[in-house]
Amino acid sequence: MKIVDLRTMRGPSYWSVKHHKLIVAKVDLKEFAGQWSCAVAGLSERLLALLPNISQAQQPAGLSGAGNRHTAKHPPLTPERLTAGEPLGHVIQHVALELQRLAAMPVFWGKSYPAREHGVEYVVFAYQEERAGRAAAEAAVAVVGALCRGQEVDLKPIIAELHEIREEEFFGPSTYSIVAEAASRNIPYIQLKNTSIIQLGYGVNQRRIWATTTSLTSHAGVEVAGNKNRTKAMLEDSGVPVPRGTTVYSENGLRDAIEELGFPIVTKPLNGNHGKGATIHIMNWEDAAEGLKAAQAYSRAVIVEQFIEGFDFRLLVVNGRLIAAAKRTPAAVKGDGTSTIQQLIDQVNEDPRRGVGHEKTLTSIKADAHTLALLAKQGRALDTVLPAGEVQFLKSTANISTGGTASDVTDQIHPYNLLLAERVAGIVGLDICGIDLMATDIAVPLDESRGAVIEVNAAPGFRMHIDPTEGLPRNVAAPVVDMLFPPGSASRIPIIAIAGTNGKTTTTRLIAHLVASTGYKVGFTTTDGIYIQGVQLQKGDCTGAQSAEFVLRDPTVNYAVLETARGGMLRSGLGFHTCDIAVVTNVAADHLGLRDIYTVEEMAAVKGVVPRTVRKNGWAVLNADDDLVYGMARTLECQVALFSMNEHNPRIREHVEAGGVAAVYEEGYITIYRNSYKLRIDRAAEFPVTFGGRAGFNIENSLAAALAGHLAGFSQDTIKTALRTFVPSATKTPGRMNVYKFPKFEVIVDYAHNTAGITKFADFMDATTATRKIGVVSGLGDRRDEDTLGFARIAGRIFDEVILRQDRDLRGKSAEFLREIMTRGLRLDKPDLPITYIENEPDAIDYVLANAPEGSVVTIFTENITATIAKLDAYEKTV
Repeated sequence: MKIVDLRTMRGPSYWSVKHHKLIVAKVDLKEFAGQWSCAVAGLSERLLALLPNISQAQQPAGLSGAGNRHTAKHPPLTPERLTAGEPLGHVIQHVALELQRLAAMPVFWGKSYPAREHGVEYVVFAYQEERAGRAAAEAAVAVVGALCRGQEVDLKPIIAELHEIREEEFFGPSTYSIVAEAASRNIPYIQLKNTSIIQLGYGVNQRRIWATTTSLTSHAGVEVAGNKNRTKAMLEDSGVPVPRGTTVYSENGLRDAIEELGFPIVTKPLNGNHGKGATIHIMNWEDAAEGLKAAQAYSRAVIVEQFIEGFDFRLLVVNGRLIAAAKRTPAAVKGDGTSTIQQLIDQVNEDPRRGVGHEKTLTSIKADAHTLALLAKQGRALDTVLPAGEVQFLKSTANISTGGTASDVTDQIHPYNLLLAERVAGIVGLDICGIDLMATDIAVPLDESRGAVIEVNAAPGFRMHIDPTEGLPRNVAAPVVDMLFPPGSASRIPIIAIAGTNGKTTTTRLIAHLVASTGYKVGFTTTDGIYIQGVQLQKGDCTGAQSAEFVLRDPTVNYAVLETARGGMLRSGLGFHTCDIAVVTNVAADHLGLRDIYTVEEMAAVKGVVPRTVRKNGWAVLNADDDLVYGMARTLECQVALFSMNEHNPRIREHVEAGGVAAVYEEGYITIYRNSYKLRIDRAAEFPVTFGGRAGFNIENSLAAALAGHLAGFSQDTIKTALRTFVPSATKTPGRMNVYKFPKFEVIVDYAHNTAGITKFADFMDATTATRKIGVVSGLGDRRDEDTLGFARIAGRIFDEVILRQDRDLRGKSAEFLREIMTRGLRLDKPDLPITYIENEPDAIDYVLANAPEGSVVTIFTENITATIAKLDAYEKTV
């Protein structure tokens, strides 16, 4: 068995609009082609012995991956189902899911189905972490292949690798809680590349979090909290009880501090966090010297303080309000009189609530060097049998990440202590603040219990509050999201997405121009680049998920217009989960046979992903003249508006009579039908993009743009003015009907690259007067032969003369083959059509510019738009 293609979906896709995080693996079953589980002797027994829980896997309630609810596509792989027979692709799918679950990544959704090739299956399944999902795909194929061959399988290294990936890449519990809370409120999120920073919201409305620091967190507050001496001085000046102490740099300084403070003391690094380098309850000089050494591993300056008797409490303040309080206990074991300390640790770690890192409520206890040192001070070791009933602390700090436990005490806190915590957060200047204090009882005012504030933390962990060992869990993420996005504030920006085979780029630019003309700061993507407020920031085909995210990440953008193409959707899905308006221009035979999309109907299913992402109150703008686009309406939950070049289209009549909205090319006008009224925008011939009404395909694009603008709430005058002021040019619409008027002839540069596109261009040329019509065309290496032949045939009908060239990238075809099939197609209807073959595109352009007769119109269907435009600009300066 072998994976022949592996893709990662990060948004709505051809395989699922609802489940965004999917692995799509194309698996060649090789020698097991055509076999099902029942045909492989012993497979059921071996599989269930290796993965016994695979037969019981059921989706638990709640979220599986922040903001992405997964439900099982298929029932579990029970012995009965395996014996009755399941496709091996289905078995691989379930194994990939189970491997992730065993590594503490609960994922459940998936499906599998045969590819076109015999013995090849598509296996689609959910992932929590992308790298783990891809590794699970490879491992699942290897495991099922080995089981089918009767070979032994060791899961331990596989699970260990997946577990390691999870710990490296999954959100920590604090980050996850905030992201999940945001997702539950329909606030989108993006993890910024190569960072742990999460963007919540889009464009100008975004906020960012990094663990529990936010875009509102004061840098000064973080600096104050990071300097324990400064924090302590500020708190003491404000009447907050703090331990007496000083800062030392050497053993001599430590001796002076002990002489002043007396024992017991605490040593900790000046700029430490999470309890690193801290030693508590020091009672003698030897331990004090060791504590100094441990602290100086993190900071040359070491704080020496009085040790305050009592329990360790953490108080959490968010946006000036106390949200939760927890009593923390260091990792410990309780003796039974017969077990060693190591055995007791092992018994504690058997608690199902404990796991590695942050995967579970509690972290497993590790007997590290710090633990061994603590035990040695008491004359004990890991093999010491602990007396019955005696508690042995294994860490000097109560951090949950080192095996400690936490009990919620929020409802017990005294009003004095509550006010104290809120004052401390304000004094330090933190929006999210963790306050550590020692006290005998949190229900007694701190000044009466001889307690003290020990430390103030920026970026405090939420784990102890979200999932305490004892007591009520607290949704401490909710007030964080409330602070970042107060009631009534926006987290999103309007998104208009455009899909289709032809006309996407022009429609995208028309809509972006319309939106920008009203004062919005628009970011838009096209096949020629990414534009932010009219400035091109990236060049090239930018119609995929990464380009969409580029726009949605930009902090200056308050409106997004996104061209979305087939390639990006099949490669990684969409870069957004929902949009406000989706426009589908048309669906035609183009790129068929690539990435296993073989029919126009399958292509329509790909394009149809975009309108299926429209929010329920949003709009899908569909072409009523295209059967496949019109048919998309049946699967949509949003509102639908139609456009048509035929004012008598019965679909339009039926739609409008039922109260629908439509745009129609009527008596030369762009007209919008709504509520039995007609809203005439303007004569289409007045729009420069239609070239006086000759370019019917751009009238169609103008219809779609006008209708989208109307549904977005723009006025008739705004739409009219925008369409009248959109002037196509090499700078504004590169490669889309760029016209150069030279003294003796005209040149048109266009990107028509498929049969449907050139068919519409033919109508334009039929309405164009010229002494001679000359075309510079090339073969289509990434198209089916029948598509190339059809394209060439129409080109042959349009032109009186053709310059045949080749693309730089022949995409698997030979130059000789493309030349032959193009020549054959060009002369199907015109056997005597003059054809000049010039392989290199720049040379072909030079030739036609040098030889074009007076009054002729030259059309260049270009591959390299930038180079072609540069050549024509240079030529313009010489004539």
